[in-house]
Amino acid sequence: MATPNVEFAKEMAEAGCEGARLCFQCGTCTASCPSGRFTSYRIRKIVRQTQLGLKEEILTSNDLWDCTTCYSCEERCPREVPIVDIIISLRNMAVAEGHMFDNHKATAKNLHELGHTVSFNDKVKAQREALGLPGVPPTVLRNPKAMEDLRKILDATAFDKITE
Repeated sequence: MATPNVEFAKEMAEAGCEGARLCFQCGTCTASCPSGRFTSYRIRKIVRQTQLGLKEEILTSNDLWDCTTCYSCEERCPREVPIVDIIISLRNMAVAEGHMFDNHKATAKNLHELGHTVSFNDKVKAQREALGLPGVPPTVLRNPKAMEDLRKILDATAFDKITE
């Protein structure tokens, strides 16, 4: 049987998600969820686990990553529970505790190293040019100062630590 973590409610409140306590489990969120139509994802379950203080069960669950943050659940919630904020806070907690998929780590590593979440190479450049776009997109790839600023932010927040 899972052991509730009574400090978890305080952690969630400090993360700005005390609104989870407002949920009365009507199921509107789960019924609205496009991810739930095709997966076992049930947002109502995660919100309930949050209310019960089942931190470890949430942070180690693959379900936490099935949310697309489309806000369908939140737009329909009769209690205006900040569901997406709750999911993002839970994900941040999971990452801080080392619970992260390898493909997410690779994406984060690309952002830190390249300034993009996907790598940019000659093939991509040629595809862009074939579409009539500039070969190099107007991002940090074309703006060294922007890349320098991005790196400063990522380094100041120890972003690279999540890829270890």
